[in-house]
Amino acid sequence: PSADVIDKLAGNSVLGGVLAAGLRAVLAEPRIAEPVLRQSFENAGRTAVHKLERYLNTLGTIAAVAPLLGLFGTVTGLIKSFYQLAQTQTPDMKVVMFGVTEALVTTALGLIVAIPAVIANNAFRRRIRGILTQAEELARILLSHARRTDFQGASAAQTGEDA
Repeated sequence: PSADVIDKLAGNSVLGGVLAAGLRAVLAEPRIAEPVLRQSFENAGRTAVHKLERYLNTLGTIAAVAPLLGLFGTVTGLIKSFYQLAQTQTPDMKVVMFGVTEALVTTALGLIVAIPAVIANNAFRRRIRGILTQAEELARILLSHARRTDFQGASAAQTGEDA
């Protein structure tokens, strides 16, 4: 493919960027050795993985920390309830219930944040694994094709020159 087509492929998706890296390596050196071509795919793949996973650690941290913050709120709410209970001469259940309510609300909020974050984190990781599997398969096909094809001869035939 022409350089314009390769540029469009690279700009189309992360997977396209990986494939475009291999195609650019072939265009730059038509008789490229398979290990060198494989290395260009691997380098592009590492860049793609970094790009795809750049926010997953943050999402994973949110998923892990949110229940802990909820638990912290639970503990502080219960401490507040027991403290208020200890301060009064006659137990007032309204004071105790306020602290217990605070404790349960923070627990619920922590779970409301954590559950979708865990689900999203797992879904994104699964999607990234699928993209990378697809990229590996397409790179394998292109490498297989590179072994069978004389790229320089094909390029010369396209321009009408002798190889």
